Amino acid sequence: MRLFVALDIEDGIREKIARFMEGVRGFAPGARWVRSESLHVTLKFIGEKPAETLESIRRALASVHGSSMEVTFREYGFFPTAKAARVFWVGVRSGPELENLAREVDRALVSCGVAGEERGFSPHLTLARGGGRSGAPGWREGNGSSRNFRVLLEKLAAFETPDFGTMTAREFFLYESKLARGGSVYTKVARFALG
Repeated sequence: MRLFVALDIEDGIREKIARFMEGVRGFAPGARWVRSESLHVTLKFIGEKPAETLESIRRALASVHGSSMEVTFREYGFFPTAKAARVFWVGVRSGPELENLAREVDRALVSCGVAGEERGFSPHLTLARGGGRSGAPGWREGNGSSRNFRVLLEKLAAFETPDFGTMTAREFFLYESKLARGGSVYTKVARFALG
């Protein structure tokens, strides 16, 4: 099973982001665009795990204590940089509760044999990927200007900074990711309430 932990986003925010994506998708037709129903804020990527580890992962995540929080979705950007764009994203803003939740999830999963994070937490919603590499935000040798995003970069300069809205996150989820025709399909495996 390929697993990750994430916040879901409210339908109204998802719809605004979907309209934005439809408006700019034509400027980067070579990019791989995420389906709007798949948008989520990743707290922790777990990776491939045998099905028999699922219950211990659920128990570890049930031990995480976090509080509900306001999360705002606005602006956009590129990883690792605009000039060497591999990923086009929407920004996610929140108070320290979101980073604390990601840190607690990371700590809890170490007990299940999941490697701890070495990079800092960088909350975002991935909208599109420009190349064959992963969406990791770090710089890699050989990164150059992505042809897939060149026109999009130029056109976005004429746009106002988008604000997609604010929601209150009251829960987080363990998801399973399955490769399917047209991209990955995400299924919620377990739900965990935030205080």
